[in-house]
Amino acid sequence: MKAAFAGPLERVDSCCYRIPKSYRADMRVDGLIFANDALIESVKKDQAPDQVANVATLPGIQGASLAMPDIHWGYGFCIGGVCATDPAEGGVISPGGVGYDINCGVRLVKTNLFWDDVKHHVRSLVKGLFHTIPAGAGRGGRYKFDAVETRRLMAQGPRFVIDRDLGVPRDLTHTEADGLIPDGDPDQVSDHAVKRGAEQCGTLGSGNHFLEVQVVDSVFDADVAKAFGLELNQVCVMIHSGSRGLGYQVCDDALAAFRNCPAKYGITLPDRQLACAPAESPEGKKYIAAMRAAANYGFTNRQLLMQQAREVFAAEFGRKWEDLGMELLYDVAHNIAKLEEHVVDGKRKRVWVHRKGATRAFPAGHPELPDVYRAVGQPVIIPGDMGRASWVLVGAAGSMERTFGSTCHGAGRAMSRTAAKLQAAGRRIDKELESKGVIAMASSRMGLAEEQPAAYKNVDHVVDVVHEANLSRKVARMRPVGVIKG
Repeated sequence: MKAAFAGPLERVDSCCYRIPKSYRADMRVDGLIFANDALIESVKKDQAPDQVANVATLPGIQGASLAMPDIHWGYGFCIGGVCATDPAEGGVISPGGVGYDINCGVRLVKTNLFWDDVKHHVRSLVKGLFHTIPAGAGRGGRYKFDAVETRRLMAQGPRFVIDRDLGVPRDLTHTEADGLIPDGDPDQVSDHAVKRGAEQCGTLGSGNHFLEVQVVDSVFDADVAKAFGLELNQVCVMIHSGSRGLGYQVCDDALAAFRNCPAKYGITLPDRQLACAPAESPEGKKYIAAMRAAANYGFTNRQLLMQQAREVFAAEFGRKWEDLGMELLYDVAHNIAKLEEHVVDGKRKRVWVHRKGATRAFPAGHPELPDVYRAVGQPVIIPGDMGRASWVLVGAAGSMERTFGSTCHGAGRAMSRTAAKLQAAGRRIDKELESKGVIAMASSRMGLAEEQPAAYKNVDHVVDVVHEANLSRKVARMRPVGVIKG
């Protein structure tokens, strides 16, 4: 059990607390944690706030070291951590600020089906999805690429598989960055990473990754919901996965390469898990190129997961997926570092925004948004736990003013996986979920135990904070009715 945070937490407003840079001599900026009075009590229970303070020591950090209300302990950076560094001021890039699962993210697929159309099909749909889509640690799938094809996939992103009729071109315009992070260099990805990823594209993985059948149970902004194509009782499919073993290996390789960089570049760190290098250094550039390539793999993985889900629905209902209206609403990353333009202290700068367990939330009018959403703002997809709800939000102006265009990414863990398994001893989580109207299938009982609803904060409370802080605004809430997991 990690010790409780013993440092100062000064209330800024009803949804934000400050760790002043006076807390420690090595902090270059304040730490800001977005939370309300109820959530801040759980935040204090471990040392994730100390990780916020640690990130505040990084060279070139701008504004503040930030944490979203789904904050919890992570590797180096807390989960829910955001920071921006300026390469013109010696700003660093840190693999711990992206995480092991590069471009873990969420994809939401709409349908023209409603609950009355689907309620008698949920069990067979879940069985079909579970037996079609590989889930679990290390699992390979139906799509196998050799080393040359895997590197080409990382260079092209989802277009590589769409050109093989595994999707349609309009899927790209509904994916962050059109599904392709520029300047990704597959040649900077190790052979071992490529080997790990060769048979895993189109697989779900384990841990908190899932594919859910959901029903829109509340609409909070009718105009934006209409622009997104969402309405009450509509059935959707949410996919949460990342870059699998390939991304993990890219991170692992970078951490090994960065081990001696702090000494080489005269950087003093409070935690070696914050291993970093100047973004403009040879080591920094190599990691960035590999990370971008892995991110493109992550987008492609979710594209193939979506296509398999489309096929299952088509088989279940005896109609083409196009006739079922299975269109991609949006796909957004929440473990990534991107070079973006932001205003800092009145000056427009290009900064490296690290989002580790945080979602981009650009507001209406932002030039990086696709035309279809530019007038209303970016869709923000927030997965919850298996037993409660998930959310669609829309990016709001406050995110650009306060958080480098970022918001939360999920509910956030309330207990460790070990503690969750202990609490679940002797219980049948699948039966408990079924009693709540959720059909769940997983490759192991332990997987369900680790991810039981009690292991997470209530996502509604997390969303309340980012809504009040004007980082992203509520649009619609979806309840789960069927889920598959590793």
